[in-house]
Order: sequence, then C-alpha cells, then structure tokens
Amino acid sequence: MSSVLGTQITVLARRAMLKTLRQPFQLFPIIFFPLILLAVNASGLKAATRLPGFPTSSYVSFAIAVAFIQGGMFALINTGTNLAEDIESGFFQRLALTPLRRVSLIAGLLVGVAAIGALQSAVYMLMGLIAGAHLDAGFAGALVILVLGALTAVAFGALGCAAALKTGSGEAVQGLFPLFFVFIFLSSSNLPRNLLHTGWFHTIATWNPISYLIEAFRSLYIVGWDGAALARGFAVAIGFTVIGLFAVAAAMRSRLQRT
Repeated sequence: MSSVLGTQITVLARRAMLKTLRQPFQLFPIIFFPLILLAVNASGLKAATRLPGFPTSSYVSFAIAVAFIQGGMFALINTGTNLAEDIESGFFQRLALTPLRRVSLIAGLLVGVAAIGALQSAVYMLMGLIAGAHLDAGFAGALVILVLGALTAVAFGALGCAAALKTGSGEAVQGLFPLFFVFIFLSSSNLPRNLLHTGWFHTIATWNPISYLIEAFRSLYIVGWDGAALARGFAVAIGFTVIGLFAVAAAMRSRLQRT
C-alpha cells in the first residue's frame, strides 16, 4: 500500500513540477520578479546601512531574505491556479473517481511545490552571491536555506490549494496575491525591527509572522547562526503548513461532496 501511495505521489509531483517549468509565464515571476525587486530595493535603500545599529554594511545581504518569501507567495498563486485549472477542466473530478487515494491528490502537488521551492531558493542564493550578498553561515547555511525555502513554498502552496478547492477559480486564487503581498511591506522587510523603535508599524511588524520568516533567512546571511531566529522561522513555516493542510482537508471534503 505504501509503495502504491509513493508511486501516486511521485507521478503527481512530477506532473506539478513539469506544469510549472513548461509555462514561462509562471516560471518568470517565481524566479525573476523577486530578483528585480531585490535589485530595486538594494539600489534605493542602500543608504540605510549607514544608520546606527544597522546589522550589516551590505544591503543586498540584508534584503535578499525577502526574495525567498516572495518566491513562497508565488508558490501560493501558481499552485492554487494550477489546481483551480484542473478543477475547472474536470481533471480533478476524474482523478477523484479513480482508485487514487485522496491524500495523493494534494501530497503530489505539495511535493512538486517543495522541489520548485528548493530550486528557486538555489537560484536566489546564486544571484545574491553574484550581487555581493555574503552568506555568513557558509555551506551548511545554504542547505538550511534550501530546506526552509522548500518548507515556505509548501506552507504557502497549501494555502493556495485550500483556496482553489474552496473557490474552484483561478481568478479568485490570484486575487489573494495583493493581500499576502501587503504582509511583506508590514514586516521587517526593509528595516530591522530594532530600528523601527515604537509606534504602530513596529507593533504590526512584531505581530506579523512574515517578519520571523524573513529574519530566519536573514540571520544566515548577516549573523551566521542565530538559533532563536531560525527556530521562530521554522515554527512559522510549519504553523502555516499545518493551517494550510487543515484548510485543504476541510475544502477537499466539501469539493468531493459536490463531485
């Protein structure tokens, strides 16, 4: 039984990966949009490194963490859109009527998302290195980034799957992007929280879980090894994943009842 389940997940994961890799309009935003924003921010905000208490002299090393989060948010949109397309075309319903186990339907998608997440994280690291970002945690830190990048993609991808199963509409899933993108700006993406001091923005950034994901990636670049930052980042990614999977399970029951 486990071998059958593994085969089903592998086949669906391969399909999910190829569906993304074969569509340039999906692949381009995943890889290049975060890098373009990184270049713009690093050029326009590099003067911030002269502020007293700024943790590094390289704004690229500070800002590159945001690219990994943006990549995860694109995973939400692409995964949800692809699943919504399968629902609209009837492919999902046909799969549901086969002996394919329900867990395979979503697990295959999320395994494919994890692979894409690791791939895009590797590209971000390489381009960051070329741009002058220094990874203080070294090779071991790069491996941690790949794992955390894959987990972040899975976390957001699960939320995208839940939205697709609930609405059955690719347009509805895409409409979530501005909402989630706002969370990046209301975080410690552009300045460290210790420089935000007090006020409403500091409060929002402190309560915003995206801040802790960003700071986990950032710590590997500008600190080396910060156990507290990494623990908080992994906790947020795992928490989002659990919430997303619960939402997927609820939406899956509703969707299959209508099938």
